[in-house]
Amino acid sequence: MTRSFVAMLLALSVSAMAGNPVTQIHTEGIEQGTVGLGFGWRWGDSPYVGIDDIGSEFSDNDYDLMPFYYYEGKYLFAHGSTAGVHLLDRNGFNLDAILDYRFDRLEPERSSFFSTVEAREQSLDGGVQLGWEQPWGELSLSWVTDTTDKHNGEEVDLTYRFTQTYDRWVLSPFVSYLHQDSDLVSYYYNVSAAESRDDLPEYSAGASQRWRAGINTSYAWSKRMRLFANFSYDWLGDEISDSPLVDESGLYSVMVGLAYGFGNTLDNSGSGRRDSARAGEWSWRINYGYTAEETFHKVHRGQLQRSDDVDTNLVGLTVGKLLVDGRRVDYWGKVSLNRRLERDEQEDFFELNAYVMAMGTGYSPWSNREMFRYGFGYGFSYADKVPAVEQIKQAKRGENTSHFLNYLEAQVDFPLRNLLGDGGWWRDCYAGLTLVHRSGKFGQVDILGNVSGGSDVVTGHLECAP
Repeated sequence: MTRSFVAMLLALSVSAMAGNPVTQIHTEGIEQGTVGLGFGWRWGDSPYVGIDDIGSEFSDNDYDLMPFYYYEGKYLFAHGSTAGVHLLDRNGFNLDAILDYRFDRLEPERSSFFSTVEAREQSLDGGVQLGWEQPWGELSLSWVTDTTDKHNGEEVDLTYRFTQTYDRWVLSPFVSYLHQDSDLVSYYYNVSAAESRDDLPEYSAGASQRWRAGINTSYAWSKRMRLFANFSYDWLGDEISDSPLVDESGLYSVMVGLAYGFGNTLDNSGSGRRDSARAGEWSWRINYGYTAEETFHKVHRGQLQRSDDVDTNLVGLTVGKLLVDGRRVDYWGKVSLNRRLERDEQEDFFELNAYVMAMGTGYSPWSNREMFRYGFGYGFSYADKVPAVEQIKQAKRGENTSHFLNYLEAQVDFPLRNLLGDGGWWRDCYAGLTLVHRSGKFGQVDILGNVSGGSDVVTGHLECAP
């Protein structure tokens, strides 16, 4: 059982509040180069009157589906709903600059009781986290503040965690003390004069403290696949539980799911390479194309016509690094920076995608010569602006949009050496088609804005491995 990947998963737990090890991935023992993808289902209480779950008005579910994106590099990292930069790691101490997604929210549409109340939105908090790891456990202290001008508040989280491994099982109980300042608490739990009425009195909250306890568990199903089930409970402070918006004094949270790890650090052989000559292999790709009319699976089947709604284009640059050279399939970590050319619809903007791609190769049965490659990628996409085609399609359906969405990509290409010979710059280059897709996973995911639509782009590409 690989200790680094188990540690990556054991801290996945859930809560309706930000900062809980709920949607974060524990960093203890994670080696550089590790990449993980997965998903989980989270359930829990809402603190608000008459709302008994963490579901959204945009779905009919009482749960939230969570995609997990994980990367651990020398400086950059992404751990579920937390990402950032490693600033210091020395003698058991570590210091990180972090971004942390806050899942707190109130959707007035979920209950008629909130007919006069304004929405309280989820946010993205930024700050720093200090950790100290010793044989007796791990102690962490974090401070975050709002980066999205929603609550404009601050939160301090002090957590102690102790981890035990039993064969394939990992158990990690934890306890936390949190301090939330008056700005944060006021945004989510105040009742303004304009919102108040006879059965909903005006209320002004101050800073609040709370305690949290829970346990994370994971099971090593295989070297790379892990199952997990986690639980936590929050005891709310009086400033929150006394709010007329709230009918709970404590909140439970639960998550179950699975994740799959990529990268050579997970192989028992050390380097993880079947072919040592491929260590450090990387690639670059340029592509250009147009917005497609049909959905990803229809485009994938050959329906390549342009969009009826917009005449927009995409140009992109992708850099990839080989993670695993498998017996049948290679796994690549890729990052693409695309420029959306929106013509007269809106200003052009950039889009950043990070994903893992499984790449297979087809060979000639009579010569064992490489004939083509096919790749399928999964990850996340962030766009500076919502693409015009997504705005138009979602407006027709009366549904919302999001800058941050799930990302799928498919590519098929052919080696240029088969056409031009082995002697030129094109010897390790491929030309073909790439399908670029952004989506919200059917409106089931809070962190993706509960978006049920997306966009598709058909591009031609040239990819080379120097």
